[in-house]
Amino acid sequence: MADKIEKPATEKASEPKTEKKTAPKAEKVTEPKAEKAAQPKAEKAAEPKAEKKPSGPKEKYVPRLRTKYDTIVKKALMEEFKYASPMALPKVERISINMGVGEAINDKNILDSAADELSLIAGQHAVKTLAKKSISNFKLRQGMPIGARVTLRGDRMYDFLDKLIAVALPRVRDFNGLKMSSFDGRGNYSMGLKEQIVFPEIDYDKINKVRGMDVTIVTTAKTDEEAYKLLSFLGMPFKEK
Repeated sequence: MADKIEKPATEKASEPKTEKKTAPKAEKVTEPKAEKAAQPKAEKAAEPKAEKKPSGPKEKYVPRLRTKYDTIVKKALMEEFKYASPMALPKVERISINMGVGEAINDKNILDSAADELSLIAGQHAVKTLAKKSISNFKLRQGMPIGARVTLRGDRMYDFLDKLIAVALPRVRDFNGLKMSSFDGRGNYSMGLKEQIVFPEIDYDKINKVRGMDVTIVTTAKTDEEAYKLLSFLGMPFKEK
């Protein structure tokens, strides 16, 4: 009787203990530790080596018209007006482009397409303009969107002015030069374009209507004569006096 009770107890106790100690320890020690230790080292060592490859210095983009102003126009203005300091030289400060869309009163989608076209032309997102007062005869209420505008400064300003002078104005029908009377007496110049299709970004087959726009060039010149010389040296095609 005593032998029958002791033998099963020893066999059951010995077999499970050996299995639990051997199998799990072999899996935990060998596979996970070797993989986790090897992979990150290989990746971290390879990535910095690829980044350390020598690369040439990136040249900063400078608009062609800005370069012309710095190298040619400044000298010409200094010789023309004999400024006491180079800081007194006039320059183009900003360009404002406005597009009125009266049809937007009846259809807001027309204004959206006009704003998209103006954004393509200027290279900058156009903002919708709102009516400042209500006019009952035109069914216009205060705060209603009726146009789009954009203000350009810096490199985008010079890029647009270069495109206006070299591409857009020569494509205007029956163009004979810009009027001298469009100066405002404070060194700023305003002009109107009857068609937006003179700009190369606009595809005539994809527009729903030909629209015009007003372009205002704001300068730091104190007189119209200085502003005229500044824009003339930059290439604006004015009519002869």
